[in-house]
Amino acid sequence: MFKSLVGAMLFICMSFSSVAAEKQVLGQTEMMSVSQGGIVFEARMDTGAVNSSLHALNIKVLGGSAKKMKDNVGKTVSFTTENEKGQQQQVSAKIVGTSTVSNSQGTETRYAVKLPITFGDSTRTVKVNLRNRATMDYKLLIGRNWLKGKYVVDVSEQKLIGPTADISIVESGLIFDTRIDTGAVENSLHATNLHIIGEDKINMENNVGKDVTFTTMNEKGEKAQVTARIHSTSLIRNAQGSEIRYMVTLTLGEPGQEFKVDVNLRDRSKMTYKLLIGRNWLQGHYIVDVDM
Repeated sequence: MFKSLVGAMLFICMSFSSVAAEKQVLGQTEMMSVSQGGIVFEARMDTGAVNSSLHALNIKVLGGSAKKMKDNVGKTVSFTTENEKGQQQQVSAKIVGTSTVSNSQGTETRYAVKLPITFGDSTRTVKVNLRNRATMDYKLLIGRNWLKGKYVVDVSEQKLIGPTADISIVESGLIFDTRIDTGAVENSLHATNLHIIGEDKINMENNVGKDVTFTTMNEKGEKAQVTARIHSTSLIRNAQGSEIRYMVTLTLGEPGQEFKVDVNLRDRSKMTYKLLIGRNWLQGHYIVDVDM
């Protein structure tokens, strides 16, 4: 009896593993579009949401809107959507329902439409809620209705990176031959000729919130002038003692895969690497392999 029970449990586990193996693994975000040839979104996978959600502006019910939103079900709605890069697209779709959502700001009723969402060569037409996502990082949210039966989500997805890498800083237009340093908490960028309008030269803390313009240079000697907002200062301790540096937010990463992250500014003229990548850029994104 015991052997039969163990055998049955093993069979069930193997069956679940087989089913999971047949499904495609997605990361926390993937590049997707909402119609063939349409703009591409960096979509967030959200297994907590039943339905998918799309950023929508200028929503208009064709032929006129009824006073109650639910009375517009069956009509066609047109709207403007916009991705994270500011690219826009006009979309029309049939209203298939409405949903009322309660949150800390109150209650909100949204239209739901059927839209084809494309990932790679696969397109699945699902119910999508329309809402203004202008203040949100991701303009397309993928819910369980698109994922179900075909995909699994791996939120621990991390890429390998070696001890050095070519890293782009979007605001500078330069690519740096960068040292990857797991011993450093923060990223550090070569910066000289710092200029702050209305600078307090005695107390650096009083310059937080102001714009700083500085010159940076990569390992090839290519230079660029960058302006960024000082959001804080950082006390750095090293073998030479301690110093306070300005912290700014810049967009950096492997070319085409950049994201915003905090960077401290210092004169790295005497250092081989003009950009040093620390744990605040690596964490949650990369595993460092020094043999690469």
